[in-house]
Amino acid sequence: MDNDKIQLFEDKKIRTAWDEEKEEWYFSVVDVVSVLTESVDGRKYWNKLKQRLKEEGNETVTNCHRLKMTAADGKKRFTDVADTAQLLRIIQSIPSPKAEPFKVWLAEVGRERIEETIDPEISINRALETYAKKGYPREWINQRLQAIQVRKELTDEWQDRGVSKGIEYAILTDEITRAWSGMNTRQYKKYKGLTKENLRDNMSTAEIVFNMLAEVSATELSKAEQPQTFEENRDVAQRGGRVAGNARKEIERQTGRPIVTSHNAARLNEVVTNVIEGVVSEDEEEKEV
Repeated sequence: MDNDKIQLFEDKKIRTAWDEEKEEWYFSVVDVVSVLTESVDGRKYWNKLKQRLKEEGNETVTNCHRLKMTAADGKKRFTDVADTAQLLRIIQSIPSPKAEPFKVWLAEVGRERIEETIDPEISINRALETYAKKGYPREWINQRLQAIQVRKELTDEWQDRGVSKGIEYAILTDEITRAWSGMNTRQYKKYKGLTKENLRDNMSTAEIVFNMLAEVSATELSKAEQPQTFEENRDVAQRGGRVAGNARKEIERQTGRPIVTSHNAARLNEVVTNVIEGVVSEDEEEKEV
């Protein structure tokens, strides 16, 4: 775990730690409290707030971890840290104007989740809007939404085969990803320079297509063979991934270009923008001639 990362909030330093194993950020609670309350002694404020939350039976405080982080004097000292969910819960208990935007946002997210539960189509429309606002081209968005459906069909099949959500889903996903791309999910994300970001959101159209082929192949093999044990499901996942892996290698052999790239969403969008600008420039030059 890297405990010496600094993030800024309104020019104030927030000490953070990245747990690569859990793929989770941890934030120094004292630092966040100090910024939001503008308290001279953030530690004292946090100790009082922590005591009050404990008395209220708040489990967030009980579950907070303690990590060694670099203090102002340069020495490593244990301090309370919280993951994103815990931190947002703590912020809800801070009576501060600076905390209010977070509270409003949390209330809005809660309202949206309730609406999506009542009408799932709303979540699809919101996904479309979110991807469009992030600058993804329409063709990529269509592929991404199709990939979500393909993934859903695969996880439905796993559920029918008795595969448990969580760790077993993650293991099978790793097997499929490794078989078609040559890397497991964590290696793939690291190759693209990602941490918490969604891997599929940072794939090119070609990468998404081959990932879909791998998952569709695994789904169809599972339906045909109906594996009964986890190891049998694992074998099916590997073979499904290899179908796409072999196709990838053949395309790369014929084109001389790799399908899997280190480009993430920001870089991919930049490439698309450059291509569009290049086409526009060429068109303008032709008009001038």
